[in-house]
Amino acid sequence: MKKAILQVALDILELERALQIAHETVSGGADWIEIGTPLIKSEGMQAVRVMRQKFPDAILVADMKVADTGALEVEMAAKAGASIVCILADADDSVVAESVRSARKYGIRTMADLINVPDPVSRAGQLELMGIDIICAHVGIDQQMTGKDSLDLFKRLTDNIHVPIAVAGGIDADRAGEAVHLGADIIVVGGWIVRSADVTGSTKRIREAMDKKSHKIREKKSVDEETRSLLLQVSAPNISDAMHRKGSMSGLLSICGKIKMVGRAVTVQTVAGDWAKPVEAIDVAKKEEVIVINNDGVTSVAPWGELATLSCVKKGIAGVVIDGAVRDVDDIRAMKFPLFAKAIVPNAGEPKGFGEINAEIQCCGQCVRAGDWIVGDESGVVVIPAERAYEIARRALEVRKTEERIREEIRRGSTLSEVAQLIKWEKK
Repeated sequence: MKKAILQVALDILELERALQIAHETVSGGADWIEIGTPLIKSEGMQAVRVMRQKFPDAILVADMKVADTGALEVEMAAKAGASIVCILADADDSVVAESVRSARKYGIRTMADLINVPDPVSRAGQLELMGIDIICAHVGIDQQMTGKDSLDLFKRLTDNIHVPIAVAGGIDADRAGEAVHLGADIIVVGGWIVRSADVTGSTKRIREAMDKKSHKIREKKSVDEETRSLLLQVSAPNISDAMHRKGSMSGLLSICGKIKMVGRAVTVQTVAGDWAKPVEAIDVAKKEEVIVINNDGVTSVAPWGELATLSCVKKGIAGVVIDGAVRDVDDIRAMKFPLFAKAIVPNAGEPKGFGEINAEIQCCGQCVRAGDWIVGDESGVVVIPAERAYEIARRALEVRKTEERIREEIRRGSTLSEVAQLIKWEKK
């Protein structure tokens, strides 16, 4: 395989939508069409049959993830029209052997997916000797969310494997180009194409990146830098969805309207409008952090105003959240500073010094600890536990990508109910 192959994974649930996306991605330059595991589980072998009818000359990959009854599952996929059947690399050797025998019988190929294999290099060598045609260096979605990288896995295989190697998991245009530069034979792309509003255009961008003669290797960011970058790309609703409808603060309004706030929390506990600790927190907070103040929901007196906000602006603090009231909002709005509060009142409290900074607090219905990530926009504010911030940021980006495609299908004339096939998927 002298020119790298672009395989597009149709990891969606609805066959009708998959067919439309397949047509668009072929128009953009895709070489192979993968009937993804979710689509096979949802629609069965009919997904493979229909795809073969619509694309009679295409290479179709049935991502069966075979774990048992290798001969039977490979046979059914082959008879339905698959050109390549994907099995699990950690399946028992007997399953692998039967899968290979069945594939040879029906004149198709096998691909082994290394997802979750404890020793992928050793297992890949064994699979090659057992007759597997293609090895797939795959880091699954849930693993990607925690920072595991498919290109890192691929680089461990290149010196040991002599059959074609596919790379799958979190591949965008930059990473596709990098993978080809490193020697990958097959680039498997899913979400960055099939969830795009412009599937054809996204496929072309991936193809162009793969075909470039040179490619600049991206410098890796720190986890904090990557987390911040991802969170700046998504909305508070995206994050709430990624957290299974959790993390949302209640009762807050964006005082300055259309703004975006992302940063780690500096927490403040105060009472009855005492503004000493909130203001002292400005000196504690670092650039791009968010001050989160629990005023016990008291809205008759404000622990925050314009002068404190100006101090934050000068220091580069990312925003402020107040479980309570704020004043001087005309001046604050002129600064366009990300500030969220429950109410607006003209009167301030007194700087008595009660409370503490960077203790665990309850704020607007959520537990907030120093270092947790806070994201706010016009839809509200969400709290992300520090230990899950990178994962949630990645998952929120997946939510946003999914919505982009749904939005495009609605623009074309569908309704949300039709796209989501709500009646079909209602809980029985």
